[in-house]
Amino acid sequence: MLPFEEDAKAATWIANQELFQRDPELLKVAEHIRGLDRSEERFAAVLRDTIDQLLNGEATGRYAWKQLFKTEKTHAGTLVEINLQREFRFDDGSDVNDHPMDYRILGIDVDCKFSQDFGGWMIPPEAMGYLCLLVWADDYKSRWSAGLFRVQADWLNTGGNRDKKLTVKAEHRDKIFWLWRDAKLPENVLLHLPEATRNQILLKGSRKGQKRVIELFRLVQNRRIGRGAVRTAAQQLDYMARLREGDGRARTVLRKDGIVIAGPYSKHQAIARQIGAEVPQRGEFVSFRVVEAQPHHADRPRVELDGKYWVLATPDDPAEEAPRLPKVANESDA
Repeated sequence: MLPFEEDAKAATWIANQELFQRDPELLKVAEHIRGLDRSEERFAAVLRDTIDQLLNGEATGRYAWKQLFKTEKTHAGTLVEINLQREFRFDDGSDVNDHPMDYRILGIDVDCKFSQDFGGWMIPPEAMGYLCLLVWADDYKSRWSAGLFRVQADWLNTGGNRDKKLTVKAEHRDKIFWLWRDAKLPENVLLHLPEATRNQILLKGSRKGQKRVIELFRLVQNRRIGRGAVRTAAQQLDYMARLREGDGRARTVLRKDGIVIAGPYSKHQAIARQIGAEVPQRGEFVSFRVVEAQPHHADRPRVELDGKYWVLATPDDPAEEAPRLPKVANESDA
């Protein structure tokens, strides 16, 4: 974590001292969640994977939230709740007023509510007086937030829907303790590409999965590409096979043009970092073009592969065949 991020975190906790004094259970749960190993990275990955799960690109070819059916959007909250519990292994919550709370964290019941619209969390009346984990993610903004909120009647809007669920009043959102606020959501690359580029990748027709994957990594270089984008391009269950070395497959085809594909493996991450490329994280891949280092490349960052030194290519560098990246085990599990 960078120093300014540590300072921002400290400032947030200091600003909420009054809230913590009034609600020691909230502080206890907040410290536990923030203290979990790589909690922010894992939370963001769960949200990315859940949105991709809803889009189901390998079967549908969809890449945007607006392409979901209304019933699928409604189901998003349940999937977020389930996937967070699987990732962090929260215990099941208690039954409260015939309402099963989602989690029990350090003996404290917590309900989980997700909304793609900030402030749209629908809180059931049975959760009155209990803690809620409020989660928001927006794929178009590539941002997400998660905070803890003690449900109190005077902090909620009156009315509600036919299930009598209520929302937090805008003026009382300061009662939410933000574990993470406007954090970066791993990018949905296909969603944010220019339409012309996206159309070059998402070719129409069957049996074009390999071609689509090759074009994805050819046209989208030095940018982190998640598994969801690869699945959507391949539209096949064995989408990872489209990436590997082999006749006609992406790594072999693109290597001839000088393009390598780094995955979320320590050896590949080290190479990307050393050469100055974007570094793939969990469930991500990055393609970038390389050329053998020459005197005119001066002191540009370089990496040794196959007994030669390589640098990131510029548009002026002619294409030349790239070296193979080191083999890794369990590539399909990344």
